[in-house]
Amino acid sequence: MNVHFSTIVPVYNRPQEVYELLESLKHQDYSKPYEIVIVEDGSTETSEAIVKQFPELNCSYFFKENSGPGASRNYGMQRAQGNYFLILDSDCVLPPDYLQAVETGLKAKFTDFFGGPDAAHLDFTNLQKAINYAMTSLLTTGGIRGRKEASKKFEPRSFNMGISKKAFEASQGFGTIHPGEDPDLTLRLWKLGFESQLLSDAYVYHKRRISWSKFYTQVKKFGTVRPILTQWHPESARLTFWFPSFFVLGLVVAILFALADIGLPILMYAFYFAAIAIHASIVNKSILIGLLSVWAVLVQFAGYGKAFLVSKIKIGWFKKDPRTEYPHLFFE
Repeated sequence: MNVHFSTIVPVYNRPQEVYELLESLKHQDYSKPYEIVIVEDGSTETSEAIVKQFPELNCSYFFKENSGPGASRNYGMQRAQGNYFLILDSDCVLPPDYLQAVETGLKAKFTDFFGGPDAAHLDFTNLQKAINYAMTSLLTTGGIRGRKEASKKFEPRSFNMGISKKAFEASQGFGTIHPGEDPDLTLRLWKLGFESQLLSDAYVYHKRRISWSKFYTQVKKFGTVRPILTQWHPESARLTFWFPSFFVLGLVVAILFALADIGLPILMYAFYFAAIAIHASIVNKSILIGLLSVWAVLVQFAGYGKAFLVSKIKIGWFKKDPRTEYPHLFFE
């Protein structure tokens, strides 16, 4: 397939992020024509003036009423001119070889959709680097966000994802749930017979504007969404989804055992946290980031694990309606 890329970027009240993303697109080592589609999702602080600062880029700007990131991506893809859509979050910055890496990967093995990893840029804050480690490390998430080369099927995430026009039209794109719209789309595309892959060289710098409280809220939503997706797609159920819940419950039990002078369980947790601290310190070349990474892992597992368990009881066991129990997760 001779690909013609259209980059689709939904944005909500983040003009500075759009500037940084367009600046990185401006410096792409890619000679072929491509399109950039910015979809303003009902923002009060718009990016239109920012887009006008980049006349050298083939950039289309659309403003629509707020309907969530999934619907905004669909809106952009419906109006895009290309035949292969590259979906990016507005808080991403691209290395200069990103577009070329995508094209090279698709030429080596074409699939109708793909995902790429995220990485921490050198100028990220210590907090951003610690959270990036917690969300991407093999010791924490098993590398599911883009480091698991041996995976038979890769589940792309919408901060760095590509989908052919053919696959978009067949699936009708993203649903109304958020977060969770990207695994839902992936599962529907697999059912339709489309194949996915990981393009490990097509990475982005995911510059999350985040705090500890925002991170906790984010991972809680991730944990809440997963049982809903399992209800919609029973074949997607995995024992690994339970691991954060088991981790948190095990930590509580280990603390209780320690209070009763039974120290082995808490010692095992201590070894794990020490491994996180050492590995994160080496990867990021900073002991401080290593220590922050331990806290990031605790926040991640606690937020996800508790929310997953509560959602599983409500949605999986008592068969509650997700839209009634969690209306804040749906744009409808």
